[in-house]
Amino acid sequence: MTILSMGPSNTEILVALGLEAQIVGVDSFSEGIPGIAPDLPLFDMLTPDIEAILALAPDMIVATGMTQVDGVDPFHAVAGMGIQVVHIPASVSIAGIQTDIRFIAAQVGAEVAGEAIIAEMQWEIDELLALVEGVAEPRTVYFEIAAPPFMYSFGHGVFLHEMIELIGAVNVFADQDAWFFVADEAVLEANPDVILTNVSYLDNPVEDILTRHGWGAVSAVADGRVYFIDPDSSSRPSHHIVRALWEMVRAVHPELFG
Repeated sequence: MTILSMGPSNTEILVALGLEAQIVGVDSFSEGIPGIAPDLPLFDMLTPDIEAILALAPDMIVATGMTQVDGVDPFHAVAGMGIQVVHIPASVSIAGIQTDIRFIAAQVGAEVAGEAIIAEMQWEIDELLALVEGVAEPRTVYFEIAAPPFMYSFGHGVFLHEMIELIGAVNVFADQDAWFFVADEAVLEANPDVILTNVSYLDNPVEDILTRHGWGAVSAVADGRVYFIDPDSSSRPSHHIVRALWEMVRAVHPELFG
């Protein structure tokens, strides 16, 4: 079986399942993921080159739900040509990510490997939960996804919100729904104890926050408690979110590590 992976989280899961040699092409965001061949053809997730896909003749396309804009499937043209197209919706919870791993594993006949990935992932989560069990006073956290002039964060209904809760902390925007734009005033009013950021397009996103005009009175800034979290493991719904979880708990609760 040959596979075209359209979505970096799907690519990470397929590699973990031991199928990297069967991947014949990936989306552009999957470039550089460890395990895949460095010279694979790259495709735009939203407007894939159908002729190039047909030339590769993959047996299966594993696509993310993000490719379906306004309900339009960019792969509908190949679905009737002997190529199986599998869509994986964007998961909003850790349980959903585990379900996706199990589903992808079933589609490629790697159920045993899929269960092993989920078991390892859950073991890591259980270890972390045991560590934070004794946290007496949960710290408040603002997690910045995009920097000014268009600051972006999230409320409940997002797996990153669940991750903040798992590490024994409180999302300052827990009353908000999903992803949303943030105003300076909202962060100043929330006055978080800790600020996390996974902004990858700035040279130094932590320094950007620490020197941001008007933010000196924010507790996290005044105390120097601003930390960078790996953008790949904190934004891709795959088993690698456990890496981000450990980075987050070390940032928010350093005292737990001696």
